Amino acid sequence: MLTGNATFETQLPSWEEWDAGHLAEHRLVVTLDDAVVGWAALSPYSDRECYRGVAEESIYIAERVRGLGFGRELLGALIASTEAAGIWTLQAGIFPENEASIALHVALGFRVVGVRERLGRSRGMWRDVVLLERRSEMNA
Repeated sequence: MLTGNATFETQLPSWEEWDAGHLAEHRLVVTLDDAVVGWAALSPYSDRECYRGVAEESIYIAERVRGLGFGRELLGALIASTEAAGIWTLQAGIFPENEASIALHVALGFRVVGVRERLGRSRGMWRDVVLLERRSEMNA
């Protein structure tokens, strides 16, 4: 949140809000020296039955450990958990300035679908969002 390149949110949600918006069976954390330094989780794309295998993925890695492989570890584990659960499409929306996150997603099988221009306002500015998706080969 501090960099302004991870989310449109400006305030941390309460645990209850965050918990209600994320699938309980697909939440992962990575720790270092007894501190959480990264997490990955899924939100449902829609509550409609036809989209039961589509989810939006979110990942966060603390600045102090970026570039050490924790993002690859977390996203890889999240992909494995979704494959086992029959989820056929993961999507992610990433600000174009977050080049490292886009590169990580592409390296793990996501493709850029396109850019959603001026999707929302953050800190008084319109922001574009790169839409990526990963289709499961196991659940095709």
